[in-house]
Amino acid sequence: MTAFVIVGGLFIAGALLFILPPLLRRGTGGGVSRAAINVAVYRDQLRELEADLRAGTLARDQYDRTRRDIEARLLEDVGAGETAADQPRPARAAAAALGVAVPLVALAVYLLVGSPQALAPRPGAAPDHGLTGQQINQLVERLAARLKENPEDAEGWVMLGRSYAVLGRFGEAAVAYANATARAPKNAQLLADYADALAMAQGRNLRGEPEKIIARALAADPANIKALALAGTVEFDKKNYPGAAEYWERILPLVPADSEVARSVRSSVAEARGLGASAESAKPAPVATAAGGVRGTVKLTPEFAAKAKPEDVVFIFARAVEGPRMPLAILRKRVRDLPVEFTLDDTMAMTPALKLSGHPRIVVGARVSKTADANPQPGDLQGASEPVANDASGITVVINTVVR
Repeated sequence: MTAFVIVGGLFIAGALLFILPPLLRRGTGGGVSRAAINVAVYRDQLRELEADLRAGTLARDQYDRTRRDIEARLLEDVGAGETAADQPRPARAAAAALGVAVPLVALAVYLLVGSPQALAPRPGAAPDHGLTGQQINQLVERLAARLKENPEDAEGWVMLGRSYAVLGRFGEAAVAYANATARAPKNAQLLADYADALAMAQGRNLRGEPEKIIARALAADPANIKALALAGTVEFDKKNYPGAAEYWERILPLVPADSEVARSVRSSVAEARGLGASAESAKPAPVATAAGGVRGTVKLTPEFAAKAKPEDVVFIFARAVEGPRMPLAILRKRVRDLPVEFTLDDTMAMTPALKLSGHPRIVVGARVSKTADANPQPGDLQGASEPVANDASGITVVINTVVR
């Protein structure tokens, strides 16, 4: 058991090493990475649990216990940050807190849903007083050998990638992640981790192939916080400060407006906007369409009002009738604000390359999210307009259906 904890701790520490550097290397402008990565870690833990539950590999009682444990740690982590928000904290302190939180959560999940008794020493075996570097390498090579016999084990490739990263073998880590993403091509978090490892292998440079993988991650899940943070870092490194700000602004609808994460993101956005203005960046901040975008009202029917809570998040968005499914513009409100008048325009674009003004026919939708997740979840309430022009006004969206 001691050996497992040591190896597990090293693996997790290695994962942190290739998650944090690309996000924190901006020095004083690292607000996004310090705050958003905490949320990303906990969200990923919960997503993995939900996937295991749906796949039938995890019992409901185990799922409930593990989820409560993760949520409790998340509340402690975020709560502590918010009560001390008026006292500036160095980047090193934030990174240290993350380094403690992630292993604790990972260990808690393992102890609840794994089989730690399988790691107990055999009767008569000598006590384990620690692992040498050679022993750790042997464990990793054993995993690599097992994957040669069972190459379709996506989770095994993920673990191998993390293991190689711990050992500083980032080129081999990238190869392992490539195998993992080949078997799970729409896993946004895995793609973001792959991009991160590949960037480390090429000297912490996100340009080129890592940038393309980040784009794939965002295509799979436009709301993946790590992918958004990495995409913003790519643009920041290109000195495209407005582009960086646009990616980081996309994180804001995904987190509570009064949270420490949101405050930190807004600070980084302000920094990027300021640098963009002073350096006359090649990509200016997006501007609204000449007609001012689309305008209308979102309503919740009386019978559906009873199914929603005042604090539930409402996402109001526009999508192209013909084209990508990614929203062209998005706005965040609360159920207590309904009915609410809205305006959607190019300043609310999810990406600089995908704007409302570029698609003549759109559909305006609204969704009440029970989990504040930008992706639809069963039980959410939603409604949509008929196809309209991208400069229409007087649109009425009625929330009157349940997501199945």
